[in-house]
Amino acid sequence: MTREDAVETALTYYDDGKYFDELRRRVAIPTECQDPKQVPELYRYLRDEMTPAFEAMGYNCRIFDNPMPGLGPFFLAHRFESESSPTILGYGHGDVVLGQEGQWLEGLSPWEMTERGDKIYGRGIADNKGQHTLHMNALEAIIETRGKLGFNHKFLVETGEENGSKGLDEFVAANKDALSADVFLASDGPRVDMDSPNLVLGNRGIFGFELSCELRDGGHHSGNWGGLLANPAIILAHAVSSLINAKGKILAPDLLPAPMPNSVRVALKDVKRNGGGEAPEVDEDWGEPGLTTAEQVYGWNSLDILAMKTGNPDNPVNAIPPKAWALCQIRYVVGSKDDDFMATIRKHLDTHGFDMVEIKKPSGSNAPEFKAARTDPDNPWARWAAQALEKGWGSKVAVLPNSGGSICNHTFQNHLGTPTIWIPLSYSACSQHAPNEHILKSLTRQGMELVTSVYWDLGENAPAKS
Repeated sequence: MTREDAVETALTYYDDGKYFDELRRRVAIPTECQDPKQVPELYRYLRDEMTPAFEAMGYNCRIFDNPMPGLGPFFLAHRFESESSPTILGYGHGDVVLGQEGQWLEGLSPWEMTERGDKIYGRGIADNKGQHTLHMNALEAIIETRGKLGFNHKFLVETGEENGSKGLDEFVAANKDALSADVFLASDGPRVDMDSPNLVLGNRGIFGFELSCELRDGGHHSGNWGGLLANPAIILAHAVSSLINAKGKILAPDLLPAPMPNSVRVALKDVKRNGGGEAPEVDEDWGEPGLTTAEQVYGWNSLDILAMKTGNPDNPVNAIPPKAWALCQIRYVVGSKDDDFMATIRKHLDTHGFDMVEIKKPSGSNAPEFKAARTDPDNPWARWAAQALEKGWGSKVAVLPNSGGSICNHTFQNHLGTPTIWIPLSYSACSQHAPNEHILKSLTRQGMELVTSVYWDLGENAPAKS
């Protein structure tokens, strides 16, 4: 049996509908981790979908309660084959963001997988149910073709990634032996280029904060009091503009990372972004001057306002508002002083005369927080994975030191010491986290071929067990 045989088996799963039958069932389970009432659905996803699928492939399976009460559980599957073989740790998340029913295109539901042309719609279909289901089909194809994997494999599924992976750090720290592996290999997020696959070796961190200015109890007539009362909306707007200018350049030096390492610049030198025809056009004059598009997203920090509110936007009145509020976010790379971000912002605002502006950490679904992480592109596993993916693709692929987005990458590096490798299978215009989330059939079929090829090579010529 050969790699080609395994790929053919995996593509048969795809072409004959097995992959989509499984995905349809999984999309139908409303695993909204940001809604506490859906915790039973999170357990159902692991019990009714993950457990039987992995047990059928010869894995031992276990569901763990979250160490933080009231949050979604964890699932761990383990297939052991040989003491001399390397151990691979896989990952997926079965939770999704809120379904946003009623906001999708006419005829679409977040909980019903729907095909329209090359697009297949459904909540979680790209992020992340479609991606980890693809890995599971690829693993099944390897076992069916070879009779074994050729390596030891563990697969972790969490159910709270969209809520900041709360409890995951504690879970991994308490179960290091059960999760230990030579390398972490998974899929999440979009490709950087629609036309070519790529590897990702880490992630940017995410740090959210709220700014508010509240000066009085109620509003006051703008004709009688305009020019006499300080306006909190104007104050807050200027406070934000002291942190970042009108072109997106961060003005507070301590919110910036250390100088970009040469290895990162080299890795990003030829990276091109192509999010597909529906992706927005890049604003070339936005962000840190002198950086390429790839360096802005994968090698630098960004600061954004996600929401602002003052007065009554839905029914404005002629009154000076009593307060103003903004939800802000920093995406940051390794080399940033992230532990000091809150104190840095407080000091910056005070220095610039905005001591009346308060800063605090957000709560609930507004408060995802992940640390930045990065595996060195020269790591033996990173080099091996690039070669394996290039073998399946037939030409050179991009290797990103980290993604632009954020995920729980740092937890596995910090507690397990494993190099982390991601093969993103989606594309940037897939509407994840928004209504009309979808995957492309053509891109997903290509992903099935590539992931199966990489798993085949893991059983043939992976780096020596560490």
